[in-house]
Amino acid sequence: MVGAIVFGFVFGWLLQRGGVTDYNVVVNQFRFKDFTVLKVMLTAVVVGGIGVALLHAGGFANTHIKASPMLAIVLGASIFGVGMVIYGYCPGTGLAAVGTGSFHALAGVVGMMGGGILYALTFPWVAKNILPIADVGTMTLDKLFGIPVWAVFVILMLVAICVFAFVQKLEKSCRG
Repeated sequence: MVGAIVFGFVFGWLLQRGGVTDYNVVVNQFRFKDFTVLKVMLTAVVVGGIGVALLHAGGFANTHIKASPMLAIVLGASIFGVGMVIYGYCPGTGLAAVGTGSFHALAGVVGMMGGGILYALTFPWVAKNILPIADVGTMTLDKLFGIPVWAVFVILMLVAICVFAFVQKLEKSCRG
């Protein structure tokens, strides 16, 4: 539990240092004027994914792949995206912004808690009517494409490098 609290504080500090606890940075990502959020999140996905893979390979972590109910994922991602655009934060950056003293971020945290309660109350209906639709089971990218796990991460790193190069070019053209 102490480790979780320490890592939570470190995560929040890194979000703040990365600039993604600033409402304007998050909103300008959606306006295609500031790509800080994209850079931070893509870096986190690559580094975190490689870290988990190394921990798993070394026997220090177990992975438990959950089912992939595609309709639920698309609906949830859509709700998440709309909420993020309206709120100006994702859940992690919203909590980190509260930690920096942002009162408007606190209103969103209350909304997230209300949404979580609403989801918990409606889960039996969701489980019966939404989760079974387009459920592809416990699919992972290595299984889907029939390639080794390390190849997935190499491809992910190459995609990240290409995205970073594209964003860098885009930012240069917008400035001058």
